[in-house]
Amino acid sequence: MDALTKKLNTLLVDMGFAPDSVDHTKQHYIEHLLRLLENDEEQALIDYYGLFGTPRKSLHELAESHHKTDEDMMALIDKCLHRLAITPEWEYIINNDKK
Repeated sequence: MDALTKKLNTLLVDMGFAPDSVDHTKQHYIEHLLRLLENDEEQALIDYYGLFGTPRKSLHELAESHHKTDEDMMALIDKCLHRLAITPEWEYIINNDKK
């Protein structure tokens, strides 16, 4: 995982486990960033990280619901993270980081 993708992953983990630790503006930006994905990919990330008050799902639960193996589901999540991490939108979010 490259540095930009790791940074995005860390932010999503923080948003899922400690949403109050991430300012509201950044959460709003992330909500819009996720919309760059296909609907099922967006929902998979929301469910995997437990974003926006959604209960967190395990990798296995997500894999079953998407009819994939755990490994294929993790590969999809990683691919989505990388696709988002190389966007100008993510660059804007990290370059305007107030925290």
